[in-house]
Amino acid sequence: MPNILILFAHPALEKSHVHRRLLRSLPELPGLTLNDLYEHYPDYDVDVRREQELLSAHDTIVFQHPFYWYSVPPLLKQWQDLVLEHGWAYGSKGTALRGKRTVHVISTGGSAAAYQPAADNQFTVRALLAPWEQTARLCGMDFVPPFVIHGTHRLTAAGLEIEANRYREFLVALHGGTLRFNPDVLYTDAPARNSMEEARQ
Repeated sequence: MPNILILFAHPALEKSHVHRRLLRSLPELPGLTLNDLYEHYPDYDVDVRREQELLSAHDTIVFQHPFYWYSVPPLLKQWQDLVLEHGWAYGSKGTALRGKRTVHVISTGGSAAAYQPAADNQFTVRALLAPWEQTARLCGMDFVPPFVIHGTHRLTAAGLEIEANRYREFLVALHGGTLRFNPDVLYTDAPARNSMEEARQ
């Protein structure tokens, strides 16, 4: 069973209904580690060696974050720039991450329909994550299509519970090696939401 590292990045967690609930839903699994980047590095002074040791000790890396301007929060980009060093993560001698699996767990305010060609955002979430997918490929990692929670501004309390349970089941399957995925399909099979009750990302 793979060890799972959740690299969590949310710069305003105290305002987040969705991600606070997702964190409470994390299953108690051996080898599952939560690494809250904004808690550890409020001044963006990333401890590169600590982060590399955590990556080395885990088989599956989960990047959990809200979608910020079609990308990741700034501290996670800072983490990427500093931690994934040449000669360690990539390059002729950079093999530390080879064979590991990576996946993004993302919340978006927009609906799934808005993230399609010819729709408001023009691109799918998978397409917008192309730099991270290529980074994974450069480091010799397997890129799993993202787990996306769409439409958070219209998410009801009941809908949030469904999403939290879906995330929990996803992690259990990922940990148990029973996850079956189509490399071209996102994990977005959530029920339709009709209520206008708002929940922040």
